[in-house]
Amino acid sequence: MTSSVPWQERLSTGTEAVQDDVIRWYQDTREGKAYVPGMIWGTLQTEAYATVILGQVVNFLGVPNDVPAGVAKRMQRQQVLYDGEHHYDVILGEQALYTNVGGPEVMREQIDRLLRDIDLPSLTLGILPATARVDMFPVHAFNIYGNGDRAHVELVSSSLDVTEQRELALYGKAFDMFRKATSYGDDAKKLLGKAQSFWADTPPRDE
Repeated sequence: MTSSVPWQERLSTGTEAVQDDVIRWYQDTREGKAYVPGMIWGTLQTEAYATVILGQVVNFLGVPNDVPAGVAKRMQRQQVLYDGEHHYDVILGEQALYTNVGGPEVMREQIDRLLRDIDLPSLTLGILPATARVDMFPVHAFNIYGNGDRAHVELVSSSLDVTEQRELALYGKAFDMFRKATSYGDDAKKLLGKAQSFWADTPPRDE
């Protein structure tokens, strides 16, 4: 089964209530997976990065502007990385390290955060190199929650929750195929270091 909820309906009261839902999902997920090719996974975002992202969501969808409250909840959800009760297997596309969210200062802080957290026991963080040969066609970002019994997909106009077992199996298969081409450990840190150097050498754009 696949259920869809339009973002403008789901965010009709602002971003905070949705973040409460996400906190609950993550707290209920002991072993989660996420594939995020073009931006930083929400549970690893810095406050500054999350502020830009949620601000863009509010502006694009025209929903109530409660960005500070939404960001505070997003930071709260990150406690699952430090409580010793959860584990998340996360693949970021190398492009996510270079997608300019908020400018060089925000991105430098964000890459520093990834380098700091990559060795957390609760986290298996891999970077899928832009030039890696992948035996899987490019797809959208997705998260696998619970005991593998739900996949969550965010589209431009709505979010989707997939619970039908045959469909879920395809998400698991896709994740495993991306994982085979993903860099981990020291190789992932080298890719992060390369991005760190790029943003360190990138001056702010004149407005």
